[in-house]
Amino acid sequence: MLSVVENCFSPRTAAFFDLDKTVIAKSSTLTFSKSFYQGGLINRRAVLRTAYTQFVFMAGGADHEQMEKMRAYLSALCKGWNVQQVKEIVAETLHDLIDPIIYDEAATLIEEHHIAGRDVVIVSTSGAEVVEPIGELLGADRVVATRMVVGDDGCFTGEIEYYAYGPTKAEAVRALAVSEGYDLSRCYAYSDSATDVPMLEAVGHPHAVNPDRALRREATLREWPILVFNRPVRLKQRLPAFSMPPRPALVAAAAVGAAAVTAGLVWYASRRRTAGAAMPG
Repeated sequence: MLSVVENCFSPRTAAFFDLDKTVIAKSSTLTFSKSFYQGGLINRRAVLRTAYTQFVFMAGGADHEQMEKMRAYLSALCKGWNVQQVKEIVAETLHDLIDPIIYDEAATLIEEHHIAGRDVVIVSTSGAEVVEPIGELLGADRVVATRMVVGDDGCFTGEIEYYAYGPTKAEAVRALAVSEGYDLSRCYAYSDSATDVPMLEAVGHPHAVNPDRALRREATLREWPILVFNRPVRLKQRLPAFSMPPRPALVAAAAVGAAAVTAGLVWYASRRRTAGAAMPG
């Protein structure tokens, strides 16, 4: 258990969490495929393909080549989707689909970091329309996620505005450190994938969670802690000693820091804190 509480004179700190297979047991985007089918956004063939992709992802993780293929496929698939419809589908099915696959161990860690006065930031390759509501559900303070270009008609164009993947995750972390005043040497990061090594390297306390083979080798060589999460539990079924923070309202904002210069614009969502609710980080 995390036991060190930041005092009011310490630099601000944060815990950065990858989402898929780190906080939740599946791919967040692919989990909604059946709901998108029922909403008329994709056909049965696409449902079967995403089910297979989910299987591959769960069986052994996805390397860089597979992630690039997934990115290209999902970008083409969502071209023409109405953004508001996507948000409504996610909102309607969020608790039924995501709540049961949240790792109890991850939810406990999130609570412990909040108790210690650290911000919690979800950093995910999945799209913002999916990640931001999950961030609210988890009580995250900020969200970094992939953003698609939206046309004047309110639909996705199929182009990517910002891709939160690999080195760009690390750039986003550094940009937030500049804009929010985080001391990265005292920050934490958690991920299951070797593609997130740049993000893990950016903080003083990296952790491998359910790591793929490549990340397990890297973590072993660098003597990073290796955690195993295997207990998905609905939030309302968790021990009463741990209660999730109330779902916050997220507002879209842009963080521009020194590290974001090379990445362009790093987008994230920031929680509105009520007066007196914010803990020193």
